[in-house]
Amino acid sequence: MTLYTRFAAHIDAALDALVARGALPDGLDRRNVTVEPPRDASHGDLATNAAMVLAKPAGVKPRELAEALAGELGALDEVARVDVAGPGFINMMLTDDAWRAELAAVHAAGDDYGRSRTGEGITVNIEYVSANPTGPMHMGHCRGAVVGDALGNLLAFAGHRVIREYYVNDAGGQVDVLARSVHLRYREALGESVAIPEGLYPGDYLVPVGEALAAEFGDRYRDAPEGEWLALFRTRAVAAMMALIRDDLALLGIHHDVFASEAELQAAGKPEAAEAELRSRDLVYDGVLDAPKGETPEDWEPVELPLFRSTAYGDDQDRPIKKSNGSWTYFGADMAYHYQKAQTADQLIDIWGADHAGTVKRIVAAVAALTGGKTRFDVKLVQMVRLLRGGEPVKMSKRAGNFVTLADVVREVGKDVVRFTMLTRRADAQMDFDFAKVVEASKDNPVFYVNYANARIASLHRRADEAGIAAGEADLARLDAEELALVKLAAQFPRTIETAAATREPHRIAFYLYDLAAAFHALWNVGNDRPDRRFLVVEDADATRARLFLADGIGQIIRNGLRVMGVEAVSEMH
Repeated sequence: MTLYTRFAAHIDAALDALVARGALPDGLDRRNVTVEPPRDASHGDLATNAAMVLAKPAGVKPRELAEALAGELGALDEVARVDVAGPGFINMMLTDDAWRAELAAVHAAGDDYGRSRTGEGITVNIEYVSANPTGPMHMGHCRGAVVGDALGNLLAFAGHRVIREYYVNDAGGQVDVLARSVHLRYREALGESVAIPEGLYPGDYLVPVGEALAAEFGDRYRDAPEGEWLALFRTRAVAAMMALIRDDLALLGIHHDVFASEAELQAAGKPEAAEAELRSRDLVYDGVLDAPKGETPEDWEPVELPLFRSTAYGDDQDRPIKKSNGSWTYFGADMAYHYQKAQTADQLIDIWGADHAGTVKRIVAAVAALTGGKTRFDVKLVQMVRLLRGGEPVKMSKRAGNFVTLADVVREVGKDVVRFTMLTRRADAQMDFDFAKVVEASKDNPVFYVNYANARIASLHRRADEAGIAAGEADLARLDAEELALVKLAAQFPRTIETAAATREPHRIAFYLYDLAAAFHALWNVGNDRPDRRFLVVEDADATRARLFLADGIGQIIRNGLRVMGVEAVSEMH
C-alpha cells in the first residue's frame, strides 16, 4: 500500500466515522474523492477534495464538513497538522516520521515499489508498429514502437494483463508491388542486369530475398507469367520482411505476443461477420455517398455501397465498408480487425502515426458500435521524428532505398538512448532526434542525467566500502528536512505510475525520473560547499548510513522507472 492509497483509506475511515456519528448520511458516492499533493507545496504535503465533493449530496456546507473531517484526520499519528482552506479544501502536513516510514517502504518493496493493482482483472490489447511488410524498420516507425512498448510495460506494472499485437498489412496492393520488386531481384540473382522502374521498391534489402528464391527455384519463374509466381513471391517476400522487422524490433528490446495477418483475417470471413453483426442492428445499410466536394454531377457517378452509420457515433459522414468492385475498403477491413481484437480484450489501444488522424473518428465509431460501447478504445497519435546530425537534417526516403534504418540508429547510439529519447516528449508533440545531443554528457540530456544519478549512487557504495562504512541498519532520524524533501518527491512515483497508466502516457515516467534525478543531484551538490552535507562523511558513519539508505531508495525508484520505460539502468559511466 502506497502513501496515497493509505491516506485514501484514512479518509474513507474518517467519513465512515462521521456517518456513524450521524454527521453524514450513509451511501454517498465517494468515487470522485481524491488525495493528491497541493498545487502549492507550502500548503502541506497532501490535500483532499472530500468535503467539496460530498457536501452538496450530503446537504451540508463544504466548510462545515471539512472542519469535521479535519478533526478526524488530525488525530492520525502520521499527521502533524490539518488546515481547511477556502470553501472547504483540506490540506495535511505529515510528520517527518511518516516520510521516513515511506522511505523504508521503498526499500521493503524493492523492485515492486510503485507497482499497482488498479488494472487487476483487465486485459488490454495494444497494437503498435504495424508497419507495412515492405522493408526494414526506419526511424519513422521508431517512436510509435517505443511508445507502444513502454505503454505495455506501464500497464502491466499497473496490474493489467497486456497483449502486444502487430497487424500485418499483407492483403493490400503494396504487397503485390513488393512481390514484383522481389521478382526483379530474383532475375538479377539469375544473372540478368535489371533496372528498378519507378513505383517498385529499389532497396538492396530485397537482394537476399531474390537470391534465396533463385537458389530454391532456379529459373523456373524467370520468364513465367505473373499469375504463376505472384502469390508465391508475395508470401515469401512478406515472410522475409517480417523476419527483418522482428530482428529490427528486437534491437530495441521489443517483442510482440501476436502477429495478426490481414490476409488471414479476410480469408476467415471476419469482415463479413462484422458486416452481418452491424446489419442485424441496422448499423450498415446500402446507400449512395454524396459527391466529393468540387465534383459536378457530370464528373460523379453515384454507386450504391454498403455504408456504416458512423454519424450515429459522432463521425461527420457514414463510411463505405466495400468498394464498387466488391473488395473491402481499408476501413471495412480495419473494422473487422478491431472486432476480432475486442473478442479477447476488455480495452483496446492503437498507436498510430499522426498522418492517420483523419481516420480516428470512423474507427472509434466502429468499435463503439461493434462492442455496444462496452470496450474502452484509445487511439494514441504519434508525431514524426526529425533526424538531425549536429543540427543539420538527415534525409530519408524509403522508396529511394537510402532511408535511415532503425538498426543503423540503434547501433550508433544504443537501444537505451533511443528508447529514453523517444519518451522525453508527449507522443503528439513533434520531436528532434539529434545524434550529437542524445549522447551528450550534460544536464540538458535527460538520458544522461537520469542514468548519472543511478551511477552516482552506485559509486557512493563503492566509496563507502573503501572507507569501511558498510550499508546496514540506518538511523533515519539523522535525515533532516532537506533530505526528507527528496523522499516526498520519491513518494510521488506510485501515483505517477497510476496517472500515466490511466491517461495512457508513458512519457510521464521520463518526466518524473528527470525531476527526481535533478532533485538528487541538487542535494548531492550541496556537499560541494558544505562537507558535512555530503552523502559520504567518513567521520560520521551514522549520517553516512542514513544518507546511503536515502540514496538507495532514490536509486531503486530510478531503476523501477527505467524498467517500465524498457531502459537498462547504468551503474558506471565512462
